[in-house]
Amino acid sequence: MAEQHVLINEIISDHAERMLNLRKYYPFFALCDNTFSQYKEGRYKFLDMGYITLAILRFFIDENNFNERMVEYSDYEKFIIQLLQRDFNMESVFEEDKSLDETDEYKDLASYIFNKITNEGRAFSFTFYDPETRKQKTVRVRLIESSIEDKVVSYSITADGIEFYLDTKEVRDESRINVNQLLLEKLIKTENFRGGIDVVKRINSEVARLRKKREDVINLMASDVKAGTVACDEFMNSTARWFAEERESFEKNKNLADKAVMRIREEGSAGASRRFKEINELMTELKKAISNHSELIAGTAELSKLSEEMISRAKRRALRPVFDFEDVLARMIRRDRPADMGFIIRPFLSPKKSKSFSPMMVDNMLKASTDDSLKGEKVDTSAAELSFKFEDEKLDVMIGHNFGMMFTELLDRLRRWQKLSLKEYIAILAIKFGEEIYDNRDFYSFLVHLAEKESYDIKKMIEKPETVLEKMTVSNLSEEVISNYGDMVFDINYDMEEIILKDEPGDRRVVTNMMFLMR
Repeated sequence: MAEQHVLINEIISDHAERMLNLRKYYPFFALCDNTFSQYKEGRYKFLDMGYITLAILRFFIDENNFNERMVEYSDYEKFIIQLLQRDFNMESVFEEDKSLDETDEYKDLASYIFNKITNEGRAFSFTFYDPETRKQKTVRVRLIESSIEDKVVSYSITADGIEFYLDTKEVRDESRINVNQLLLEKLIKTENFRGGIDVVKRINSEVARLRKKREDVINLMASDVKAGTVACDEFMNSTARWFAEERESFEKNKNLADKAVMRIREEGSAGASRRFKEINELMTELKKAISNHSELIAGTAELSKLSEEMISRAKRRALRPVFDFEDVLARMIRRDRPADMGFIIRPFLSPKKSKSFSPMMVDNMLKASTDDSLKGEKVDTSAAELSFKFEDEKLDVMIGHNFGMMFTELLDRLRRWQKLSLKEYIAILAIKFGEEIYDNRDFYSFLVHLAEKESYDIKKMIEKPETVLEKMTVSNLSEEVISNYGDMVFDINYDMEEIILKDEPGDRRVVTNMMFLMR
């Protein structure tokens, strides 16, 4: 009887929450229900509104969040017309009725679809029965929302639209952490902190999954270096390349959460205590996610170094001049395949094959003459090698190449982040070039030369290099780098108190922190 009571109570109390979770799916199915059957006498009923809806949502996610810009109607119209022309057999309509004007038809069709997906400016709504209050309730949801600034109407996707799109399938070309943070940003802006907590927990789960995947790669490399190397490359390409963008998103969402705390504190409304509790819980989860993400970055950098060590060890093992019977026996025991012993024993049981050298061959060898015996000494009269370089010249070329690569990486990060500490810069180089960067003399030489000036104007530096660093770097910058970063100017601030790299105890060589700032 008690179990029956619990069952009925859960059905009643959970129903409203379940219906609220389902609301984000309602617009999609409402749009798919005979959207084109009544439009212009069903001329375009072959169009799939489900596909068109998901394509439009992906377009808005890309523009609003990845490109960080609002969408105007002209942008949408251009996108949807290209989609219709590319993905549907629109030519059949115009061939059937030659009187139709293609340009007008496409514009009308784009307008009709836009009115449908925005529900003509109104929210989609549906009614459900709440057994707990015994009343009918109405929930509303929008996929696209609008705003007006400087008399220009702009459009953006809502949090419900993002959440619905993510539930259908993750965005393929972006990291899952990044995409979840797009949703988190929307939820924080709308002060839906309870929903934000669930999203951060999903981010934490994704970070934990990536850390587990890293451990699997290490275990695979321990058993099969070749397959492990492939898995390591895939992991680095699919995970490490998003670290910079993910960190920026974490910082952006943390700043939004801090602003929300200040706003709630200033308002001091009746529900402020509840909202404070929710946002504090959100901040706790967010800090945990940032910490776990930092550990993932450090672990990934370690994975790169570990991969190189395992590959080097495997190469050394492959070149061993002796056969290790104990190692082979241990591997057979692990695989539980005693039949493999036959491969080792069989060569010792083979019949003995005697080989002899015929004495007649000695006479043939003594009588034989070669062409070389008839020739005199060959004198090489070729011209001197004009491209010969001394060892110090080769060293200068190598150092200049390294300076160019490190300076390009610095410019690229500054262009993206606007500011960068030396600690962060070293971590980036370690991920990209491996931990060997700490043992590379050119790296420390680069930092010493870089500290000769407090600011760098790339345009002036290219036109008239002054220091040794500038001369060696400019000669090793590609045309593409000069074109992309030629307008940059940055300053360097020094923090002599914070030591970020130190050699063995008693060694006076240390590296203190620096801050690079874009003007």
